Amino acid sequence: MRGRRLLAAGLVVLLALTGCGAFGPEPGPAGAGDGEQPRYGQAPAPGKDVTLQPDVVLVGGGSRTVRSVSPDGLTWRLDPGARDADRLAPGRVMFLTGRGVGRVLDLTEDGGDLVVTIGPVTLTEVIRDGTFGGDGVILDRPTVYVAGEPSWTREAAAAGGTLGRSRPLAVAPAQPPPAPGGQAGATAHGYRVQTFCCAGGVGTHFTYDDGGLRLAGTVTLTVGRPAASFHLAVGAGRVNRAELEIGGGFGIKVDFTAGIDGGQNHRRTFPVPVDIAFPIGLVAGLPLSFTVSQTLEVATAFGARRGTFRGAGEYALAGKLGFGYADGRVGSRVTEGFARRASLLDSLTGVPVGVMGLVVRHGVRFTMGISAFLFTAGIWFELITSYGATIGSALGAPYALCRGVGLGVRARFGIGYRILEPVVQVINKFLSLLSPSRAPRIPPIVASGGPSWSADVYRNQEVIPPVSICGQLPG
Repeated sequence: MRGRRLLAAGLVVLLALTGCGAFGPEPGPAGAGDGEQPRYGQAPAPGKDVTLQPDVVLVGGGSRTVRSVSPDGLTWRLDPGARDADRLAPGRVMFLTGRGVGRVLDLTEDGGDLVVTIGPVTLTEVIRDGTFGGDGVILDRPTVYVAGEPSWTREAAAAGGTLGRSRPLAVAPAQPPPAPGGQAGATAHGYRVQTFCCAGGVGTHFTYDDGGLRLAGTVTLTVGRPAASFHLAVGAGRVNRAELEIGGGFGIKVDFTAGIDGGQNHRRTFPVPVDIAFPIGLVAGLPLSFTVSQTLEVATAFGARRGTFRGAGEYALAGKLGFGYADGRVGSRVTEGFARRASLLDSLTGVPVGVMGLVVRHGVRFTMGISAFLFTAGIWFELITSYGATIGSALGAPYALCRGVGLGVRARFGIGYRILEPVVQVINKFLSLLSPSRAPRIPPIVASGGPSWSADVYRNQEVIPPVSICGQLPG
């Protein structure tokens, strides 16, 4: 009985685990880019109306200069004879392609290659002056970039243990080539994930099985036919105006199956190591892309060593997503329209022993900008949906099988980049193992760059039946 009275409180605890004129897209000149869908991104060709920061080095040759890139995106092996490659130095910004942009942390020569280790940069660390814009960009022909098995898909101890050599990044395997379409498979933190986009939405199917704990599910940000508009104005290294809107009608959807048989509870938070990119060509000479990335968090709170439960739900959410910033003022542009299509609460079934709880948190980020994977920087908007579900024991009180659901949707948006803190810890441990070649020391990276804001979109929780034994008084 006491376990049932704690059901509603358990649900709250689970959810607390979160907590000038504009230039439009143009095809680049034949000699400036790498052709359609180049492996490592399109080369820049800044126009006369764009001024880059003085420490930015435009390395010539675009994708043709690249020998390989490590899965984590930190290490680029280049042709040392590429134009202006000799100007690269620690502290400067390498601008090679739309996906190859970053602050040089160190560089060395190895086997006839120039090996460059980079970290993230913000837009204003690259652009000093320029105005960029596009309206009605249809997001329907994605290219999928899979990181492979980067260090940040493993726990910090494992990453350090397997990669703690004198120059681990220099010998890392290369990223696999990109592929058309929105589907790709990957692994991270013991999970097998399969991404999909864009017919019906963008999402991830996940599975986990360590013999004692089994989890499977699918999380989706549903959307009809997405289209995006953006505007960015930078002057004297400051963002004066930034706008990003994605339309198409959005909803959220989840299904899961969870079971434990002698296993242990766990919590995993990680970025899905797949970029879903929509290259939009050269905008004022810069190779910009819309990139969709995802994060996943799964936390279990099973009160016994054996039990199973499952659930599924779907909800309409908003007509469009986005935000606007101008002259120091910012506002969310989420047109809310929440409606229940299929109740997660009503769907909960299982054979629990004690109280079983599960939180699945799904983040989908849209970025208009440059660089790749964790280092993608630009105007970004992220929708984070938290699904919390609990079900009470079926033993001892068959007249009241308690069920509870918590649903929270939060928007984050900003100008720059943002990396999950646990991932930053792994990367910085990784960087600390390197022996610097030209830099006096390799500095750690920081988790975010540029301003960001957040706003609640929707939050609610329900427990049934409405009786005191389930932690909720009748009426």
